[in-house]
Amino acid sequence: MEFSNKADEDHAIADKLEALWMPFTHNRLFKQKPRLIEKASGMYYETSDGRKVLDGISGLWCSNVGHNHPKISQAVKSQLDVLDFSPPFQVGHGLGFELANELTKIAPASLDHVFFTNSGSEACDTAMKIALAYHQGRGEESRYRFIGREKGYHGVGFGGISVGGIEANRKPYKKALLPDTKHICHTHNLSEMAFSKGQPRWGAHLADDLEELLKEGAASEVAGVIIEPMQGSAGARASDPYPAGRAACCRY
Repeated sequence: MEFSNKADEDHAIADKLEALWMPFTHNRLFKQKPRLIEKASGMYYETSDGRKVLDGISGLWCSNVGHNHPKISQAVKSQLDVLDFSPPFQVGHGLGFELANELTKIAPASLDHVFFTNSGSEACDTAMKIALAYHQGRGEESRYRFIGREKGYHGVGFGGISVGGIEANRKPYKKALLPDTKHICHTHNLSEMAFSKGQPRWGAHLADDLEELLKEGAASEVAGVIIEPMQGSAGARASDPYPAGRAACCRY
């Protein structure tokens, strides 16, 4: 295809990209000046104009052994040659059970069952559903509320957005989110934590925020508390009060 000028070429490229709606992206601006990845190897992507780009976030945290790894490529091909997909309803595949057994070996002793999902968003919503069903099965139907943390990210399902604490993600859907969800304060305070070596000494008292929330009479209504051990999407923050928060959940 030949173009009379650069503007015509840019317009034609933008038209080819229009059908795909991209998440967390200013679609109109992106399609005016797209950044297209052609291939990847090791720790580098290669763009459509031949530039190498360091993959500093490992895909989206899902390619942490690098791209086009020969052992992974061969394992995927070998499995596709035998079986591409087996539904998980009423039938199973041996490798799924094998993987679940391996995961329970490296998980904490009390975590001895595995439920596979397709994404973090689905995992969060599924965990919340399991918690609600568990309490209902025990006859505690009053437990329906969840507690999250400010600036926490738990996916883009309605459950994950409800317990998530990134306000921009919540704003368009506030009337449709889970009712009575609460958020404890986040742990980042630059004036108190700047230049700390290792875990900062300041901040452990923030775990009391959860304790106080549970003491306010909400404890008998709380189905679950979701805290990221390491916050990432709204800035990298170590979640120092996590052990104390876990202990508070056990008490209530």
